[in-house]
Amino acid sequence: MDGSSSEISRTAKSGTPAWVKIVIGIVLVAIILVAAAILTLTVTVQPPVDGADYPYSANYAVSLPEGQQVTVGNEVISVLSYQNELVTDVNGVREKLILGESRQLSERGAKITTLGIPVIQTNFQISLRYRGEQNNRAYFTMTIRTQRQVPECVLNGLLPSTIAARPL
Repeated sequence: MDGSSSEISRTAKSGTPAWVKIVIGIVLVAIILVAAAILTLTVTVQPPVDGADYPYSANYAVSLPEGQQVTVGNEVISVLSYQNELVTDVNGVREKLILGESRQLSERGAKITTLGIPVIQTNFQISLRYRGEQNNRAYFTMTIRTQRQVPECVLNGLLPSTIAARPL
């Protein structure tokens, strides 16, 4: 009986083993770094690099609120529809689309950084097909073609909450 009670008291005095404290510390540091990386994730739209090809693509069903300015990267976008037509305004450049029409937006470059460190730099090109308007939202099928593969979670994380997008 005496041997087992001294064993219990030794375990109670020693507390948590050192290796458990080290593992908990490493996990906490990892969580903090991941949170900081996500919170500092930014995209800067810039002029494209010449001579790019686009071997990667991602397709989305997208809707934008009508009459509201939406900022993606440093691009300001707004849309207005009337009957079967839509007017898009991207940084002051207006274009008209009719129902079912596709439009390829001008080629751009993007630099994605986190924690102030450039992670991905790629050219991209967006194609839109206007699908119509419903409940004050303009609906599109959007294809994003990129020079380098960009993880879907990064693309999704860069869209503001006012843009509804789901992969197709």
